[in-house]
Amino acid sequence: MSLIKSISGIRGTIGGKTGDNLTPLDVVKFTAAYGTWLLQNSSKKKSKSPSKVVIGRDGRISGLMVKNLVASTLIGLGIDVIDLDFSTTPTVEMAVTLLKADGGIILTASHNPKEWNALKLLNNKGEFISGEEGKMILDIASNESFEFIQVDQLGKIVANDEMLATHIDLVAGYELVDKKAIKAAGLKIVVDAVNSTGATAVPALLKALGVEDVVVINGEINGHFAHNPEPLPEHLTELSRAVISNKANLGIAVDPDVDRLCFVCEDGTMFGEEYTLVAVADYVLSKKPGNTVSNLSSTRALKDITLKHGGMYFASAVGEVNVVNKMKAENAVIGGEGNGGIILPDLHYGRDALIGIALFLTHLVKSKKSTKQLRNIYPDYFMSKNKITLDQGVDVGLVFDKIKKKYKSNPANTEDGLKIEFDNDWVHLRTSNTEPIIRIYAESNFETTADNIAMRLMRDIQESLV
Repeated sequence: MSLIKSISGIRGTIGGKTGDNLTPLDVVKFTAAYGTWLLQNSSKKKSKSPSKVVIGRDGRISGLMVKNLVASTLIGLGIDVIDLDFSTTPTVEMAVTLLKADGGIILTASHNPKEWNALKLLNNKGEFISGEEGKMILDIASNESFEFIQVDQLGKIVANDEMLATHIDLVAGYELVDKKAIKAAGLKIVVDAVNSTGATAVPALLKALGVEDVVVINGEINGHFAHNPEPLPEHLTELSRAVISNKANLGIAVDPDVDRLCFVCEDGTMFGEEYTLVAVADYVLSKKPGNTVSNLSSTRALKDITLKHGGMYFASAVGEVNVVNKMKAENAVIGGEGNGGIILPDLHYGRDALIGIALFLTHLVKSKKSTKQLRNIYPDYFMSKNKITLDQGVDVGLVFDKIKKKYKSNPANTEDGLKIEFDNDWVHLRTSNTEPIIRIYAESNFETTADNIAMRLMRDIQESLV
């Protein structure tokens, strides 16, 4: 069973049985439920003007099929569709507000392999729907409480190929982005576009920033990902080699929908996805002091940087919508997640690799350091990231209760799964929003300590599953 319904949307593998996987019937059902919910809550409910929904997709093999199903279902409900076609998650998010739409659907399974796809659902602010709103949509889908429109009232589909350029213009024109300094630095950059829409978006942004020497690998948008699309060190060996062989200043890797971002230093070593947000926040806070937010699974280095600049750091539950809610509550000037997600409220409340790239490059050239030297100014915390695949029907709550009891003398946080403190180290256990797994993240000043903590907790989990 590979159909997952969560705050990250409706996600599943293509094909198989209805209700177990993301089949065409499931795509139609959940799209109809979302469209029905939107119509019930639209500000245009009493007006004669039709509701509008923006849709865009990454480069997945199933993308065109899913897009056609989604678009046809929406117009069958009397909703007009603004079709961005190949796009990025942050571009769709921004388009919702810029085009005054009532919502948006992003067709991407983010970092998941090629057999996956998903419907990421947005509200009229271009932000992910809340858990409560998601439950309403799931109830509508479960009860099939939707009714399609008569033929004379069908919605229409309008293509829009301008929003990526608009997005890039807004990023390049942001007040803390220094295009002149970036251009003057004469950077050479290698981009791993992992055969998705980053192949269009990232080079176009770099050109707008004045970077002329750009090498793109895995640049054909065909959905046949050249490697596992999650931008982790073990998947970026080709990028590391390309940075070295091209004598580049750095490498840039994004995930298929361009909302996660990480960098490779000039010597082929990883800057560290956890330090993407740390470095960008360091620059932003130096110009615009304030508070920051990241999730419970993110490095403590962001807290260190925030305190250095006189701000306050806050932790949220994992999930972009949770980070955004905490950012709003604490009036954070920047936030995100340790997976390389940057959220800059001045632009929009969504993870955005493009603004992350622009701010990082500005920080890099103004520091007058190499990428490696810039990384070395930040504290060396080591994070061990692991996962255990779950069998269907496992009572995760019971597993976590057993582990909490075992470590009852240690401080624990149960806001999102279970986070246990070990003096200056920590481990966070939680079920994934996107896969049938338990994630185990541990952090320490020492790599072996982080690995040992993670391995110990993985053994504890396995024992609890027996």
